[in-house]
Amino acid sequence: MKKITNYPRPQFVRENWINLNGEWNFIFDDENIGEKQKYYNKFPESIKIQVPFTYETKMSGINDETIHKNIWYQKNINLQKNYKLNTILHFEGSDFITKIWINGNYVGMNVGGYHRFSFDITNYLVEGNNNFTIKIEDSLSKSQPRGKQRYKKESWKCWYIQTTGIWKTIWLENVSKNHIVSSKITPDFDNKNINIELLTNIGNNKFEIETEISFDNEIINSTKIPIEDNIFNYTIDICNKNKNHEIKYWQPEHPYLYDITYKLYCNGNIIDEVYSYFGIRKISIDKNKILLNNKELYLKMILDQGYWADSHLTPPNEEAIIKDIELVKKYGFNGIRKHQKIEDERFLYYCDIYGILVWNEMANFYEFTDKSIEYFMDEWIKVVKQNYNHPSIITWVPINESWGVPNISTSIKEQNFANSLYYLTKSIDKTRLVIANDGWEHTLTDIVTIHDYVQDGELLYEKYNDEELSIINNRLEHNGNHKLFSENYKYNGQPIIMSEYGGIALNSDEGWGYGTQVKDENEFIKRYKELTDAIKNTNYITGYCYTQLSDVQQEINGLVDENRNEKFSNDVINKIKKINEKWFNFLFDRNSYPRYFLQKINQHNLNLNTIFLANNNHEKYQVLLSSTGIDKTFTIANGIAKVNKSTLVLIHMQINYTRN
Repeated sequence: MKKITNYPRPQFVRENWINLNGEWNFIFDDENIGEKQKYYNKFPESIKIQVPFTYETKMSGINDETIHKNIWYQKNINLQKNYKLNTILHFEGSDFITKIWINGNYVGMNVGGYHRFSFDITNYLVEGNNNFTIKIEDSLSKSQPRGKQRYKKESWKCWYIQTTGIWKTIWLENVSKNHIVSSKITPDFDNKNINIELLTNIGNNKFEIETEISFDNEIINSTKIPIEDNIFNYTIDICNKNKNHEIKYWQPEHPYLYDITYKLYCNGNIIDEVYSYFGIRKISIDKNKILLNNKELYLKMILDQGYWADSHLTPPNEEAIIKDIELVKKYGFNGIRKHQKIEDERFLYYCDIYGILVWNEMANFYEFTDKSIEYFMDEWIKVVKQNYNHPSIITWVPINESWGVPNISTSIKEQNFANSLYYLTKSIDKTRLVIANDGWEHTLTDIVTIHDYVQDGELLYEKYNDEELSIINNRLEHNGNHKLFSENYKYNGQPIIMSEYGGIALNSDEGWGYGTQVKDENEFIKRYKELTDAIKNTNYITGYCYTQLSDVQQEINGLVDENRNEKFSNDVINKIKKINEKWFNFLFDRNSYPRYFLQKINQHNLNLNTIFLANNNHEKYQVLLSSTGIDKTFTIANGIAKVNKSTLVLIHMQINYTRN
């Protein structure tokens, strides 16, 4: 696969672009007089800021954490205007309302802090020096999607310093007047092809699109077909022209990626060329199991909020992104739940490369109003479309823990909103799983998720292994006063995942974690093992997500600190990795046997920890010791069948005798 470094949009690459990050003029406008006084014509005396870091951060050069609702940026940019090309101004992320002027002329406005947006600025440019002026309006409104950004003047609990202004890359791109606007790639794992939906702005001339697929610098297939409309849909076999190519599928162990290049022709001449890539993989559900490429997947994720000490939501550089992903693999996790943030797209690019499974979660609002619905729906659609092509993303999560919908348990109106997000997401993306409301009070959902910060492993196991499955069947509350399902909803056999647990903090006078703090790393690994084993030994749970990767400001329950310094010795890190990498799933098919059988095993105190795949435990031999008459033979026989390997069974033959 072609390596792409420091490019803001690695899923859709052109060679002709200009990075506008760096030093800009900057001013606070607390009285909101800038538009009236036309700052876009004459910018007042100002200070300097380093874009894309917000003024609240050290890396911006300002480091002012106080709230300013109106701010301005200005920069003179020298451009050689090419009248054969159009110039597009791209913002990868700017929070919250962004207004743009070029050479004193108003260009346009965008609302929303997390998605990419663009403006065609061709007609506003002149040859030579151009005055770019940008105003950002932000607030503490609980109606706007803000994620973990505080909506009070001070930080508290798990809400942190706000992010105001440009916080992702701003850049220019030169394109043909007629060009490819976007591509939507949908792999079909079972039929070994991909469907492509191209959005263009072609005119009345004769246009053709050439598509070339390659792997490891070898062309696998290519096609050239006429197009007659701005929206064009077509399907390509992966290896139609190279019958000797063995298809390489994307998965965490082997994250194979294919290169794809589009060339747009007008009257026989190439007028636009775009590089992209894709992975061939399938995410699906079979009863209560999640399948990746038609094979059972056990998710071992870690929650990641993507904060850095000196740059907050903005990654300090590309190396920092790679380091976070490498940390995930170092600790033995196979996925990330990206929490309350739409990450820099380069992050998803490296997840694609490293084989990290991603739950993509939107930043939530905190009060249910018509305005919040409008803000959220508009931005969520853009986010799903923007990140659609990344094979690493397997799940969409619009809402976390009923944030913004506090009465969803009983409110039909709020339930309808969550369900509309579920169906809306499915209408754009039929290939991925959707969790409308993660953690509790579920309505429509592909996965039932549980958040529970019980700090005792035995208690956690007992809560979810009672004979009646009281929490799953909505009879009991968990994690405070929350039930797993909202009124009028119940469990329907979906996969179940513990998507938040742990949050263990080392002893400190500053900050907080969940439960009591542990005094040292030995206490940490003991609690981590007990909690994680409790989840893995719960037969119906198909994965987990530990809280969390790194500390975030006052929240100090990360495996590493805010600067990504290790908290633990290599020995403890290896123990964490080993715990995560063990496959605790039962050898027998959990869906094929009645629950009384599982209960029978538990009642006879059978040590289920011995019924694992030996090779995944890195053990050559295992001994199963238990009382007579609890179906050990039955269990082992079905285990052998599932492993499907030659197995030597040694049976101790009992000699019956009578004592005189």
